Amino acid sequence: MNRSEILDTAKQYVTKDRAAVHGNAENTFGEIAQAWTWWLGGRLSAPVTAYDVGMMMALFKMARAKGNPSHMDSVVDGAGYLALAGEMASSGSPSTG
Repeated sequence: MNRSEILDTAKQYVTKDRAAVHGNAENTFGEIAQAWTWWLGGRLSAPVTAYDVGMMMALFKMARAKGNPSHMDSVVDGAGYLALAGEMASSGSPSTG
């Protein structure tokens, strides 16, 4: 896949395919943030935010891509997670921390 195809596919994922199946990303990331905050318990100085989830999921995808660089799903998903986190940050969402 070339860079344009990767970004186009990521756009489809975050605006259509997965949103229809999994719901609004910010709401889902918020629920994940609550679960991660609970799991990490007293090891945090502040709760995990929806923005943190987007950024950490991108890191997760980067780790997967490191192990298997030819698996394009990791690259596409990473781009999608970064786009969602960027949107949350630029909107001034309270779930960014």
